[in-house]
Amino acid sequence: MVWLLTDSISLPKIDNGSAKANHHYKDKIISGLPRDERWLSIFDCYQYQGFWYYPGHLEGVMSAQEHFVANPTDVIISNAPKTGSTWIKALTFAIATRSKYNSSNSPLLTSLPHYCMPALEVISSLKFPITQSLEIPLFATHIPYDSLPKSVLSSRCKIIYICREPKDVLVSLWYHMKRHARKDKASLSLQEAFELFCEGVSVFGPYWDHILGYWKASMESPQRILFLKYEDLKKDAHFYVQKIADFMGYPFSLNEEKKGAVQEIVDLCSFENLSNLEVNKTGKHHVSGSNIVDNSAFFRKGEVGDWKNHLTPEMAERIDKITEQKLGRFGLEFDTAAKK
Repeated sequence: MVWLLTDSISLPKIDNGSAKANHHYKDKIISGLPRDERWLSIFDCYQYQGFWYYPGHLEGVMSAQEHFVANPTDVIISNAPKTGSTWIKALTFAIATRSKYNSSNSPLLTSLPHYCMPALEVISSLKFPITQSLEIPLFATHIPYDSLPKSVLSSRCKIIYICREPKDVLVSLWYHMKRHARKDKASLSLQEAFELFCEGVSVFGPYWDHILGYWKASMESPQRILFLKYEDLKKDAHFYVQKIADFMGYPFSLNEEKKGAVQEIVDLCSFENLSNLEVNKTGKHHVSGSNIVDNSAFFRKGEVGDWKNHLTPEMAERIDKITEQKLGRFGLEFDTAAKK
């Protein structure tokens, strides 16, 4: 795994013996955790601290909790899978690097946005302490709030969290998981994925619990955690790019605004632009181990409300009820409720 901005990360020499021992130790812990294989993926899911993970992800989470040391100047980009990861990474990277790059020479034109910043659960799986001194200190993660490394919570670094309407997340997740289906078995039907999702069994899920952890934290510390909804960004990307930039500490000057710098970033990072780049149509993304996926897998539709083309009214109503039960009493709701 190579990140565009990690050449200044200081990596101490690794003791291969210690690393192997640490790996076997974590493997032993993981093997004793609750397991679920019903997604029929190439990996089973394991439950740890109330959430479900693939083994590679989980080992990275455990290593992040043990080794990652955050700085107060870091910005952590967090979300559950299939909620706008690619888009928010592209936006934050473009915002933070606009003094160096523009829409004609940005690394986003030749690299998948996931390569523009290291992921905590990947970089920490190197299994030794990491001292980061990134020129642009951006990190990404899918780790739930209560499972974040203690240093992230104690350092007071900033966190940007994006969530998405649960029904759209289910549909997007189902399509994505079909790409990871075991070759010796038929892929999961939408009905089967729906039941698992409602049950709370999904990668980095339960999805509602993932949202709630960050929502509560953002209510308690709004100056430290910016909570965003995918649907809001789709409605007014220009406004939210400015809001994100202000929060990150990279505000646009009046002169930049007059010259159209905000709109330039909106256009550069749009689904239409990124999905049509050659690198994202034909490139490959190394996830972990031997798990490699097409870059195009991260660009399916990018629409709000696509669930209406897939879910029955009964399925939509059930998810809406769970959303209301889990999130409604905490003042969090989504605009795209099921149509009766």
